[in-house]
Amino acid sequence: MRVLALDLGSKRIGVAISDSRGALASPHDVLLRAKDRAEDHQRVADLVAELGAGLVVVGLPLSLDGSEGPAARATTAEAAELAAVVGVPVETYDERLTTVTAERALAGMPGPDRRQVVDKVAAAVLLQSWLDGHR
Repeated sequence: MRVLALDLGSKRIGVAISDSRGALASPHDVLLRAKDRAEDHQRVADLVAELGAGLVVVGLPLSLDGSEGPAARATTAEAAELAAVVGVPVETYDERLTTVTAERALAGMPGPDRRQVVDKVAAAVLLQSWLDGHR
């Protein structure tokens, strides 16, 4: 089963996809947020259908101590909204330090170029962690 992962940001959504065996995550795309969240969710639903994903994993931005702050609560609410639209199960997964890991992996890339890809690389880091934990 293919799994789609999302790194939800206020301006961009990083997207990653697994291979059909559910073993390897790859960065896929960065979606710029629309003014309407429903439009963002429809674009994700379109990707789920296009890529044949059977599950969506949404990065949950927990605090470093593991607690849920305002950002995590907002993400949980948005994941529930997504679940009503995408037609496959949606679950959240701890995304602590995924963006830091992605930034380090892209350290040699110039700033403007890095900003274009860091969100999808962070989504791939998140997804690979989820895949590794679910084998």
